[in-house]
Amino acid sequence: MTTGSSVSRHLGLDLGGINIKRVVAEGDGNVWHILSRDHILTKGDEGPEAVTRRLVDFGKKAMDKWPGIATVGVGVPGLYYPATGATKFLVNIPGAWDGFPVGARIGAALGLPTHLINDARAFGLAELRLGAGRGADSMVGFVMGTGIGGVVAIHGRVLQGHDGTAGELGHQTIDPAGPMCHCGNRGCLEAFVRADRIAEACGAVGAEEAEEKARAGDAMAVQGLQQVATHLGIGIGNTIVSVTPDRVVIGGGVAGALDLLLPTIWEELRRRVHVTSLDKVQIVPATLGTWAGAIGAAIHGAETATGVG
Repeated sequence: MTTGSSVSRHLGLDLGGINIKRVVAEGDGNVWHILSRDHILTKGDEGPEAVTRRLVDFGKKAMDKWPGIATVGVGVPGLYYPATGATKFLVNIPGAWDGFPVGARIGAALGLPTHLINDARAFGLAELRLGAGRGADSMVGFVMGTGIGGVVAIHGRVLQGHDGTAGELGHQTIDPAGPMCHCGNRGCLEAFVRADRIAEACGAVGAEEAEEKARAGDAMAVQGLQQVATHLGIGIGNTIVSVTPDRVVIGGGVAGALDLLLPTIWEELRRRVHVTSLDKVQIVPATLGTWAGAIGAAIHGAETATGVG
């Protein structure tokens, strides 16, 4: 890193249910390079104190190896309090996380400005700056897995809302009489297209097997993915008429099956979207894989510190 240049280094930590991922990113304006990536086990059953110590220790090792890190971003799988940097509710990580001062603990231990971001918004920010959304003025993203995360970006900036929850596209209601969602609402998009629903619709043990069976021509799996694509098309259509994005980015475990879903998605969009043109909308798979959350967290820390995020 050249002294006096505008290049700066930033640490991103992505807190997941199984792994904590870490990247060190170097940025110069909107040009980003990933210098390092690593991961360790979360061991979430040990509780918030132990998990936070693990985040701190993992961060310190990065700072020892990569001097000059200026900020820290932490992606969290759930809700948090932006004003305090405390967590509120984390999906798939046990323990009393409500009000736990994750950001303050990490910031004090590392001596750096530290900012939290929802992991789906971190995914979207990474794809917007470095991945499948690069160059788009407006973008929406869906992260498909055990739940459905979402992100909305307008004029090159990811919307956070007053509490970091803007862009929860998986919790739009697409059928008021539909199945219950884990959030407590009935008929959310997530309740139709999360991984266990995909597996169930396709007669498979998991979403990966559902894709394999569909590619092999299994009739139930093919029909099941068509049902998933229909519901996803409704959800994407709702975001198109609301946001008119240039690009729709699909990430998570289902991204690899996007080619199987797209014909039905586009059929549904043409059926439902009439107030804006679909000609300039692209639907593309995410490109950064499982590291998008950590990359986006690093970028979020950097942009928040400079007033961009």
